[in-house]
Amino acid sequence: MAKITAAEVGKLRKATGAGMMDCKKALVEAEGDFDKAIDILRKKGQKIADKRADRESSEGVAAAKVNADNTAGVAIVLGCETDFVGKNASFVALAKEFADLAIGFNTKEEFLTADFGGITVAEKLIEQTGVIGEKIDVTAFDKIEAPYVGSYVHINKIAAVVGLSAKVENVDVLAKDLAMQIASMGATTLSYKDFDPAYVASETEARIAAIEKDNEELGRLGKTLKNVPKYISMSQLSEEVLAQAEADAKAELAAEGKPEKIWDRILPGKMDRFISDNTTLDKEKCLLDQDFIKDEKSTVAKYVSSYGDVEVTGFKRVSLG
Repeated sequence: MAKITAAEVGKLRKATGAGMMDCKKALVEAEGDFDKAIDILRKKGQKIADKRADRESSEGVAAAKVNADNTAGVAIVLGCETDFVGKNASFVALAKEFADLAIGFNTKEEFLTADFGGITVAEKLIEQTGVIGEKIDVTAFDKIEAPYVGSYVHINKIAAVVGLSAKVENVDVLAKDLAMQIASMGATTLSYKDFDPAYVASETEARIAAIEKDNEELGRLGKTLKNVPKYISMSQLSEEVLAQAEADAKAELAAEGKPEKIWDRILPGKMDRFISDNTTLDKEKCLLDQDFIKDEKSTVAKYVSSYGDVEVTGFKRVSLG
């Protein structure tokens, strides 16, 4: 057969991303047939993929893409095994290409069957497994649609997309701030109203147990004990619970000898403190109840309301691991 030229090797490298020696060997084995050489490299990738199927692809790149009119956004993670590969410029570029393509699909399953340069995304993943020698996979895929969608990516490790109900003035600023909030603070739900009661009950039990355990050690050391709350979410603060809290606050003021005529000035602060002390889960997990990262004196809900008639319709957050 004819000698394999550098141009042929370069063409195969460009098509597959494989190394020079691997491309040359594949072309030799294929007797110069370009399509057969690609098939050889893909079969090699499949063998490696099969061997590494049980490996964890916990490193990689998080990427986000919003369509041209900001009505849809997708967040994905292209996973690999090592941080070294995850930081490789070619791997980062591939993740962004995948995100660009993914915006046209609603699920990961649909996306994996999409055409990517003549092969499916799933086949491209296998091919790259052979090229890189590590398990490569799309480990996260989330999409949202809304009248306006914004996104934010934090150093290729976390990606967030957020949907808003209207295109108000400076909506791009609002959307980016919210996406940054989601990426930074790790909210899992929009509001405490979305919590499953069983989840709240389980979290309450676990958190109380953890505080009581800490208090055992603090007591042994003669230090001030932590407050053990009865509740951790607004979803638990029924009208009856709040009424009892107010009654307890009034009894406390009476015991302190505070004149009843000034109670109305003191009670709101005491109730705010009661609610704050008993909604720690909401402030950690609920986007609208979190302190706004750019102004800790304000909540996300208050920040959103400052833009007028607009609401958060939903959000997605993906990260490595």
